[in-house]
Amino acid sequence: MNTETRVRIALADDQALVLRGLSALLIELGFDVALESPDAERLLAAIAQRPVDIVVSDIRMPGLGGIGLVQALRERGDATPVILLTTFDDSALMLAAIEAGAQGFLLKDAAPEDLQDAIARVARGETLLQPVSLGPVRAQIPGSSATSRTHLTEREASILKLVAGGYSNKEIGRVLHLSEGTIKNYISDLLVKLDCRDRTHAVLKAIGQRLL
Repeated sequence: MNTETRVRIALADDQALVLRGLSALLIELGFDVALESPDAERLLAAIAQRPVDIVVSDIRMPGLGGIGLVQALRERGDATPVILLTTFDDSALMLAAIEAGAQGFLLKDAAPEDLQDAIARVARGETLLQPVSLGPVRAQIPGSSATSRTHLTEREASILKLVAGGYSNKEIGRVLHLSEGTIKNYISDLLVKLDCRDRTHAVLKAIGQRLL
């Protein structure tokens, strides 16, 4: 993505006032709102003709809804990052969002600065999962068990907690006084150790094994 241009965003929300308000807020925060839609189906069709950098969608809408939107994008080979917004602090929804392939999960009562930060992080290729109650998440992860816990060193555990917090490699390095390259190597080792394909699933597995 060209960082010299404004991030182009597609919005989906079935409530007209929320859609207009969110659009106005994002424009005020410096983003380019390229597409707006009251449902997932029309947004999918529009994105196929007019690609964007990030999709921001309500998670609960008639029809496909936000999670169905993510699944449909991934099934057709579209890797456009998606941030799902929800009114409810629902760990089951967060788990479903992760499994569908969403890069961000944020509560609607988040401050504008939090949304701005979430979009900026996801635009950089990071993952943003706003904290919710982890107990129900653990309970719903297949095969999660304390007896199958992966052994992590103290350093690996510290890095994984920062990854779960949405920190970039550079930011983690700054916190731990390590180079960005060293952090990248640690995370690569963590993915192998946890047998995960990406950072999001590593965090999810760590939650299941009570490593977080």
